Amino acid sequence: MSRLLHRKVNRAYPVAVSGEGLYLRGDDQRAYLDACGGAAVSCLGHGHPHVTAAIERQLRAVDYVHTSFFSSEPAERLAEHLIKHAPSGITHVSLVSGGSEAMESALKLARQTAIERGEPQRRHVISRRQSYHGNTLGALAVSGNAVRRKLYDPLLFEAHFIDPCFAFRYAEPGESPEAYGRRAADQLEPKILELGPDTVMAFVAETVVGATTGAVTAAPGYFRRIREICDRYGVLLILDEVMCGMGRTGTLHACEQEGVAPDLMTIAKGLGAGAMPIGAVLVGASVQEAIASGSGVYQHGFTYMGHPLAAAAALAVQEVIHADGLLDNVVRRGTDLRNALDRRLGDHPHVGDIRGRGLFLGIEFVADRATMAPFAPGLKLHERVQRAAMTEGLMVYAMPGTIDGERGNHIMLAPPFTIDAAAVEAVADRLQSAIEVVFAHDVMSAAPA
Repeated sequence: MSRLLHRKVNRAYPVAVSGEGLYLRGDDQRAYLDACGGAAVSCLGHGHPHVTAAIERQLRAVDYVHTSFFSSEPAERLAEHLIKHAPSGITHVSLVSGGSEAMESALKLARQTAIERGEPQRRHVISRRQSYHGNTLGALAVSGNAVRRKLYDPLLFEAHFIDPCFAFRYAEPGESPEAYGRRAADQLEPKILELGPDTVMAFVAETVVGATTGAVTAAPGYFRRIREICDRYGVLLILDEVMCGMGRTGTLHACEQEGVAPDLMTIAKGLGAGAMPIGAVLVGASVQEAIASGSGVYQHGFTYMGHPLAAAAALAVQEVIHADGLLDNVVRRGTDLRNALDRRLGDHPHVGDIRGRGLFLGIEFVADRATMAPFAPGLKLHERVQRAAMTEGLMVYAMPGTIDGERGNHIMLAPPFTIDAAAVEAVADRLQSAIEVVFAHDVMSAAPA
């Protein structure tokens, strides 16, 4: 009996015994094509030799230092690399151990910035429904993921929410993408005015929404309008690119494709590709300058900030991405994968939407394509598809509650940036087979939600 407290405590999990490239091998001796990178993490696949060698070198040099005593060479080099390729106005980096820590840090940085500027009344954070920003209490408080919030609601600080930019579910019939984007973004200003313009600290958004709704991209112009509103009222814009960033959508940062730069940005999964736990906050000049010209003390910290092994691994990952031209491959193979899914599933009676950007794609399932009504939540359709895919030797990321936290189901695909044309076809073939198996059974007899 396992002594690990697993995610599902009564379930026996297979044990991964090796990983190479696109595949993980379990103790059942089966090889599984990792089409989701776990949770959009393994962007170089598994066991990349350049990354392994970098970790080994650093382990022989310095394994750990506490940042109240020392910095480290790989942490300094990683920060330089990240700033060199950062959005406009980003000047500093705080290295942490994952995405939740990064969002927790960004929220604290936003609050400290308000204090340093002599605006202690700025305390409110606005976010979006159907969002997810992390599992620590602060990050969860600003998340609009009802499933993950529910148990902990009494412990969360009060955050404020507007609708997501989710055209498939929220655009009006005949409304242009640009008009919908403007209408969705324009929800922010009334919320700021309602709370009091001088009391709002930050607006938080995933540039491309990940787990909660499944690779939902913003409508054209949405984020430019959001940036305008934030600037008008002195509100910091925090973009969460933990899942969608670091090349996943075809540019290093997803916000490049939106034409905006944030004040603070969180990154993690593709930063270290899963080789070591690492995340980061990219810090804008105005935030850093407020602290530098004020108290001069960053009032926050974690034991494993700037960990030398994690920094060495992340730097090696980023070197591979740039040296091997993998962003171009993300665009090319992302287009191939989207086309392959459209060919196989575009007319499926229970595939409502295939969406996303680059190698970050989502598929939303519906009981009725005419009305886009979802399946009943009790069917747990996403889990059925995920289990069927595993039987086919394919790993996909599955989530419920796509529409409102209760109704709707989707899966996501986020394969390694190194995927080739043959593997793209294998992903599509195996997924098509899994979906056919699911809908060949008794799912169809259940009424829509």
